[in-house]
Amino acid sequence: MTGAGVTGARKTAAVTGVFAVLGGLVLAGCAAGPPASRPVPRAVTPSASPSPARSRGAAAPPEGAGPTDVYAADRPGMLSPVVKGFRSLVYVPNSESGTVDVIDPETYRIVRHFTVGALPQHVVPSWDLKTLWVNNNRGNFLTPIDPRTGRPGRPVPVDDPYNLYFSPDGAYALVMAERNNRLDLRDPHSMRRLRSLPLPCRGVNHGDFTADGSVFLASCEFSGDLVVVDWRTPRLIRRVHLGHMSMPQDVKLSPDGRVFYVADMERHGVWLVDAATYEVVRFMPTGRGAHGLYASRDSRHLYVSNRGEGSVSVVSFAQRKVVDVWRIPGGGSPDMGGVSADGTKLWLSGRYHGVVYVFDTRTGRVLHTIPVGAGPHGLCVYPQPGRYSLGHTGVFR
Repeated sequence: MTGAGVTGARKTAAVTGVFAVLGGLVLAGCAAGPPASRPVPRAVTPSASPSPARSRGAAAPPEGAGPTDVYAADRPGMLSPVVKGFRSLVYVPNSESGTVDVIDPETYRIVRHFTVGALPQHVVPSWDLKTLWVNNNRGNFLTPIDPRTGRPGRPVPVDDPYNLYFSPDGAYALVMAERNNRLDLRDPHSMRRLRSLPLPCRGVNHGDFTADGSVFLASCEFSGDLVVVDWRTPRLIRRVHLGHMSMPQDVKLSPDGRVFYVADMERHGVWLVDAATYEVVRFMPTGRGAHGLYASRDSRHLYVSNRGEGSVSVVSFAQRKVVDVWRIPGGGSPDMGGVSADGTKLWLSGRYHGVVYVFDTRTGRVLHTIPVGAGPHGLCVYPQPGRYSLGHTGVFR
C-alpha cells in the first residue's frame, strides 16, 4: 500500500474523494466479499485501444517459464551464477525516515544504515540481478545499490517511482507511477523514459505477469480496480472493477499460471482472478488488512500478510484455501518483504511499529523482531534463487 508518509486521516480522505468521482461505476460490497445476490466485479474492455507503439525488443520469456510451475527456478540453492558471490543481506527502506537499514540475516543485526530520499517505498532487484533499486517515491529518483557490497550509488532521476517491475524479456523497466496514474516504460539500465501508458484508474502500485509473460495485471488501490496491460504495445486490454469497498494491493500468479491472487486491504482477503479470461473467480477471506503476497520455496503455499491484525495467513495453492494462520504475539503490522533463499524464513516489515519480523516458515513462530527506522515498507531479502527478476521486492522466475 502506498503512503508510508501519509496519515490514516489523509489516506481515508484521498480514497473517499476517489470514490466520489467514480460515482456510478462502483459496485456494492462488504468486507467478506460480494454477497451472492449482488453483482460480481465486472470487467471493462476499452472501446478504443491506445495507438500501438513500436515494440522494443519484445520476446518470449526465457525457456522453461511455462505454466507447469512458474516458480520452478526459485527452489533453495538455485542461485544464479550472477549472485553466487553476493553477501546475503536484508535491505529495509524506512519510508518515514528516508533511510535504508541493511540487516545481516545470520546475526539479525543492522550492519549498514544510509540516507536515500523522500519516501523510499520498495527495494527492487533488477532484471539482470546485478542492481537493487530503492524507489524514492516523493524524492522522484531511484537509488542504486551494489549487492556485491551493499553500498548505495549515485541517484537516478525518475518521476513518481512508487514501485518498479521489469518485463519478462528484460527490455523494459516498468515504473508504477502511482500519483500520476500511469505506467512508465523505461530503459532498464539508464532508466530513461521511453513511453508511457495512462491508466483509467487511481493509484496503480502492484502487479504480476501471466505465465507466458505477455500480459501484466496491476492493482489500482484508490479506485478499486485491476488493469490488464499488454506491455509490449503498450495498450490497455481491460479494466476489472472490484467495487467501491475494495483497496487492491499485492498481486501474485499461482504456480500453475492459472490464477492471479490479489490482496484486498479493505475487504480483508484475497481475490482469485482467472489468468486467461481476467474474470473474478471468487473472494477468499484471510485477515484484516490483507496486503503482501509471497510464494513458498516449494510452490505449495502463499503467505498473505494481514497488516491490520498482525498475522500471516497460509494459503494452499492446490486447495485454494487458508490452511494456517501465524499470529504475532501482542499484534503488529506485517507489510512487505520476502522469503529467505533457503525457504525457512519469511521476512516482513512492521509498517507501523518500526520493526522487522522474522517468521519461521516451518512453525509459523516469530523468531526475531528487529528495530529499524520509521515506517519500514518494501524490504528485500537478497540474493534469492531465480534466473531473472520481475521486480517488486523479489518476484523471480
